[in-house]
Amino acid sequence: MTGKYYYVASILLTAAALVATVVAYPHLPSSVARHWDIHGQPNGYSPKWTLYVFGPGFMAGLVLLTRLLPWLSPKHFEVEGFRSTYMQIMLMMVGLLAYLDAVMLWIGVGHSVDVGRAVGGGMCLLFVLLGNLMGRVRRNFFIGIRTPWTLANERVWNTTHRLAAKTFVLGGLAGLALIAMDLHVWPLVVLMAGALVPAVYSVVFYKRLERRGQL
Repeated sequence: MTGKYYYVASILLTAAALVATVVAYPHLPSSVARHWDIHGQPNGYSPKWTLYVFGPGFMAGLVLLTRLLPWLSPKHFEVEGFRSTYMQIMLMMVGLLAYLDAVMLWIGVGHSVDVGRAVGGGMCLLFVLLGNLMGRVRRNFFIGIRTPWTLANERVWNTTHRLAAKTFVLGGLAGLALIAMDLHVWPLVVLMAGALVPAVYSVVFYKRLERRGQL
């Protein structure tokens, strides 16, 4: 699939979110919940017009950013070397925003939703999908495990991202299992661990190569 099709899919998702917001808007209260506590109770509200911003607005901004980042990339750190993977990741992010927008609209029109499970499940699934692509991400400043040590050395970058591919998938699957057991806080913990482990490993591996004179 070429980049054109990823853009088309992203634009269609954005358009669908916009149409859904327009249709739901007359049925929304003047203020809609935008934040929930760890028990799933709303503790923050915004005017309903903000759904246009946080839903289709953010999605349109991400589509524009998808277009700009390749041009903004510094020399030797371009995304062209993994263009297809880059487009897949950005499409996944647009898809996540579309899903979150749908959840917000569904709640706004009066339906009962376990927000912790709905949002946590979406994040965990995203981690699983990202994990399947991490090993194909090449050095760049925008996507992946971007630590000083991965950016400084291509071998460290590649090794770290092969590890991240495993920790992201494991973290996402573990998070989904914890959500199924109705444990709302722990999925966030395992997702953070899935991202933190490869970041810590990058400095450990870099220092190991440095001691051996292999940098």
